[in-house]
Formats: sequence, structure tokens, C-alpha cells
Amino acid sequence: MKLSKLSAPTHLLLPAFIVLAVFIVLPLIFSLYSSFTPFRLTKPDSLWVFIGFRNYVNVLTNAEFWVAFGRTVLLLTVALNAEMFLGLGLALLVNKATYGQRALRTAMMFPMMFSPVLVGFQFKFLFNDNIGFVNNALQSLGLTDRAIPWLIDGNLALFSIIVAEVWSSTAVFAILILAGLLAMPKDPVEAAHVDGCTPWQTFRYVTWPYLMPFAFIAMTIRSLDVARAYDIVKIMTDGGPAKRTELLWTLIGRTAYGDARMGMANAMAYVAILLSIFFTVYFFRKLAAARQQIGAEW
Repeated sequence: MKLSKLSAPTHLLLPAFIVLAVFIVLPLIFSLYSSFTPFRLTKPDSLWVFIGFRNYVNVLTNAEFWVAFGRTVLLLTVALNAEMFLGLGLALLVNKATYGQRALRTAMMFPMMFSPVLVGFQFKFLFNDNIGFVNNALQSLGLTDRAIPWLIDGNLALFSIIVAEVWSSTAVFAILILAGLLAMPKDPVEAAHVDGCTPWQTFRYVTWPYLMPFAFIAMTIRSLDVARAYDIVKIMTDGGPAKRTELLWTLIGRTAYGDARMGMANAMAYVAILLSIFFTVYFFRKLAAARQQIGAEW
């Protein structure tokens, strides 16, 4: 088909299609192909050696990959639950505010304005065992007489990363849940008060079921972000100490650029993407169930 015979909308969309093909479709095809090769950055000729599913078999039988996956699931579980409860509390407090609600909503979004790299540097300084604000504050208050190795001890390092993730992204839950509170009809709440429900019963059986779809939307968004966590971990610990904070994407990055095993790294990446899709489908099903419940009860 000649370009002159294409319709005007097609002509207008053609540049966008070309950009998508060049910067998204072609790199995806190349990375998918290279995952079936032993491609190493130090051996360019290895890109043309086809080895079938050997990389994927190695990934699925690699204990280091599954340890990183388990640690990523742990981070996702703890961070999402902490963000949801804190975001819910913030949303309820802001919704109850009589004055300055707009200013509070703006302040609530403040952590989202920082890039993950900047958040990583910020918390790396805060948790520094020598000059960090956290250790200096604890010692000044007399709560400890020695510096706590936040980023050196494996368990404390993972806790520090969780704190950074929660601080930077609790606003996602708070904003979406607040949107649900502002959109919520008042009649069911007033009816619950007339029926003699306590504040807890009103929240548990009236308010929370209405807010659940908004919470699951936030969980879906954040689950994808946490499953791809890289920047904050790379800056704060670089997967250390002794790989105790190695997550899926830091492992993939180290395999690709540290070990130069690009074919293996791409295979890991596609397995990680499939696992992320699994979590997304799970939360979408929860979202659909919550919407059906609201439709049946409201």
C-alpha cells in the first residue's frame, strides 16, 4: 500500500507507530531472541548461537534466582501492607480535616516528587552508621550507646530498604483511598449511625468495603513497582552485604552488566515479568470481586 493512499488519521499516527516500533517493539524482540542465546557482552559472536531453552532451564533451577525472588516477595508483602495501613490512616485523617485540606493533600504527595535514586541517596545518608541522622538521634536520646550498622547487617539493611520504599510510596495509597472517601456517598454511613453502629462497625462493614477497590488499584500499581525495585536497592546497598538484599532486578542487572551474561539476564527478566503478571492478575481479580461486592451491597 502506497503512503499516498493511507487515510489522514493513519498519516498522523504513523510517526507514533514508528517511534513505538523502534524504541519498544524491536528492543523487546531483540531481548527475547537473545534470551535463547549464550550472548555475552564480552563475546559479541555468541549472539548468533542458538541454544533453545537452556537459559530458562538454568534460571528455573538456579537457587540464587529463587532466593532473590523470595526476598522480593517478602519486600513486596511487607511494604504493600505497611503502605496500605499508613495510607489508609493518612487518608482518614486528611478526610476529617476541617481546615487546610488542600494543603494537606499537597504535602501528602511530597515524597512522590523525589526520584527513586534521590530517595536511595537520602536514606543511605540517614542510615549511615557513622554520620547518619538515625544513629545520631538514637544516641542523643540515650536509646543506644553504639552505632547501629543499618546498611551492613543483612536483616537491618533489608529493613532500611523497606522503610525507604514505604516512605516514598505511601502517598499512592493515601491519594487513591482519599479519592474513594471523597467519592463515597454519605447515606450508608448516616444509616449506620442511625442503626446504632459503633465507629469501628461503620468503618468495617460500610466504609472499608467501599474503599477496597481503590486499595486494590493502589496495590496493583505498587506491586509492579516493588517487583521491579532496583534504584533504591542499588544506591543503598547494591544487593549487599553478601547479597542479603539482592532482589530480582538487582540480580538481573548484576548478571547483565557485572557478569556480562546478557542472554541469561534477559531470560531472568522474562521469567520475572511473568511472575509480575501473575501478581497483577491476582490483584485485578481481587479488584473485580470487590467491585461486585459493592454492586451487590450498594
